[in-house]
Amino acid sequence: RTKGDAFSRVAEHTFFSYPKRKLDKRDPMPISQLFILSPRGDKIIAKDYRADIVRGTDEIFFRKYKFWDGPGGGDTPPFFTVDGINYAFVKKNNLLLVVTTRTNMSPSLLSELLIRITKLLKDFLGVMNEESLRKNFVLVYEILDEAIDFGFLQTTSTEKLIPYIFNEPVMIESEDKKPGPSVGIIKPTGLVNKLTGKGTKKAADAQKTILGGEGNRKNEIYVDVLERLNVVFNSNGQVVAAEIDGAIIMKSFLAGTPELRLGLNDDLQVGRSERNYGGVNLDSVNFHECVNYTDFESDRTLFFRPPDGEFVVMNYRVTSMDYSMPFRILPVVDSPSPYKVELTLKVRADFPASIHGSTVLVKFAVPKSTTSVNVEFRGGAQNQSYEYKQSEKMVVWLIKKFNGSTEQVCKARISFSQATTANIRKEIGPISMSFEIPMYIVSGLNIRFLRIEERSKSYNPSRWVRNITQANSYICRMN
Repeated sequence: RTKGDAFSRVAEHTFFSYPKRKLDKRDPMPISQLFILSPRGDKIIAKDYRADIVRGTDEIFFRKYKFWDGPGGGDTPPFFTVDGINYAFVKKNNLLLVVTTRTNMSPSLLSELLIRITKLLKDFLGVMNEESLRKNFVLVYEILDEAIDFGFLQTTSTEKLIPYIFNEPVMIESEDKKPGPSVGIIKPTGLVNKLTGKGTKKAADAQKTILGGEGNRKNEIYVDVLERLNVVFNSNGQVVAAEIDGAIIMKSFLAGTPELRLGLNDDLQVGRSERNYGGVNLDSVNFHECVNYTDFESDRTLFFRPPDGEFVVMNYRVTSMDYSMPFRILPVVDSPSPYKVELTLKVRADFPASIHGSTVLVKFAVPKSTTSVNVEFRGGAQNQSYEYKQSEKMVVWLIKKFNGSTEQVCKARISFSQATTANIRKEIGPISMSFEIPMYIVSGLNIRFLRIEERSKSYNPSRWVRNITQANSYICRMN
């Protein structure tokens, strides 16, 4: 692929009137535009590949995103059409990545493209946020030019793009390294090297560019075992439905391309046919294309040569309710008077006392007729606060640090403009939680070892492993 080829295709479509033919289903379909917007709707990056769509699509998109009036109401769907233009977007770090096209492309393909573009930018910039995009806009446009040509996808492989990228990134200080408390986004707290015993390291150290050549690399590799929980409780605190979406994510800064051997739990069982009681049971798994899993069934080991940048070694899924969830939600509703309701909310941490949950948010909706909300915490509560959002009729309870094997209680006194009825009480809730628990995995999946194959003893890179559990959808139904 050369720039001349791209120009010739532009010239063919622009200056010459060749007879048109119907597109075959097997023909690759192009995108028209790709742009990145800030949370305020400002256009940070804008790339028009085909010039076949009118200007101002970013404004049309953001207006629809903020004030969705389409079918179903509620939040803006990730795919929608306005005046014959198809829009697809993903949200990452409060940034909106959007593509437009006039062709009837697969929504899953567009979604996957945006996700891979996000990973590309993160690999080359180190950290992807508004500041890094603005300071590295020349590099970002160079990446987009090489990855997508005249609207047709060329490659999203970091390894294949490195030889064609010549601009150096301007490194941005990560939020984890800045002084003062972290605001807004939950930040990981640390990396524990369970494999080499070299102590801990800040998670921000992994947020660096893969550019710079092998001579400037620190020769290290980062591994994340990440689990996202989808859990539904009833009003008695019992689990109604539970699902774990897990992934082993790796980011390599190794010198050369050594072969790695990754070992998982000996008692790991995959599939629903046979359950290994007391062991780790996964319903399904899938692997990255670089992984050789021929020995996975026999000894639970994986062989692979890690590509440059960040990639997912293995995805897995668990739907069993045999596991203990990290937090238990117990709501109690009382009516002390016709115009008031008291909601006593207990949240219990069912994980070891040696670890803690960070930036735990508990949210619940209140009825439309609510006039005021007053929240009280149990005596001795520290690092806790609440906010009542009048416009959204939502109460937010923030616990900055939730220690394991403890219980936190809050009592919300809700006043109404009319006498309470059964229908008004039904408007309370549901209760949702968001949290992050470092060094904790619900399923029990564990990395036994991470070895370098066929290397000399002097080649001993640092290997950093981190376990994280996050809430994806953690809800307690009141009714």
